Amino acid sequence: MEQDRGVASILIVDDDSDIRTLLGSFLETHGFSVTKARDGIEMQACLARGAHDLAILDLMLPGQDGLELCRQLRRHSSMPVIMLTARTEETDRIVGLEIGADDYVTKPFNPRELLARIRAVLRRSAGMIAPEAGAAPVRGYRFEGWTLSPERRELTNPAGVMVDLSTGEFDLLLAFLESPNRVLTRENLLDAARSQPEAVFDRAIDVQVSRLRKKIEPGEDSPPMIRTVRGAGYLFVPRVSRA
Repeated sequence: MEQDRGVASILIVDDDSDIRTLLGSFLETHGFSVTKARDGIEMQACLARGAHDLAILDLMLPGQDGLELCRQLRRHSSMPVIMLTARTEETDRIVGLEIGADDYVTKPFNPRELLARIRAVLRRSAGMIAPEAGAAPVRGYRFEGWTLSPERRELTNPAGVMVDLSTGEFDLLLAFLESPNRVLTRENLLDAARSQPEAVFDRAIDVQVSRLRKKIEPGEDSPPMIRTVRGAGYLFVPRVSRA
């Protein structure tokens, strides 16, 4: 991908031509390659022409809205997504997170704040995980027959099948595997999964945990892997081994 060569490719999807132009120019001056689209049709055409490292999707678009486009992306791609919206309702943010968006920025926004969020999401997506000082790098984690590779950012289930994770889901799971049988507060998990604790809300982490549970827990009748500790946070129950 272009990011490996030092230039990350950003796809901006917004029906406001001024935002496309101004944001595109701003990102280009900060070293990004930018492709612009005004709706879902143009977005699909851009994706067909080549890969991108991150998409910025406006929520209110003509035709298919940003939420539907994000759903489509998540069916076949783990490319990070940042949603833009003029709405401030918490429900919209929760829905965006539930369908796989990695971050959420409300208009009007400060371009430098958006730039910081883009860089944070790209760092997480690239797997830039800092090991503890003096510690040998961890090649993988195993739990209940599952395997997570931090370097390749791949999760494999007990049957050997890869399970897609969004950037936020991966970071949450990694935080749990690094601290098994330890209660992690919402603040701990927000720091691990979002890198923007001052800009998010408590409900966001609950949504992310719920999505992760659906992917790794076998069923409602089985013991939970992620236990809710009322008034404290979450606890990852399974025994974890490192490779």
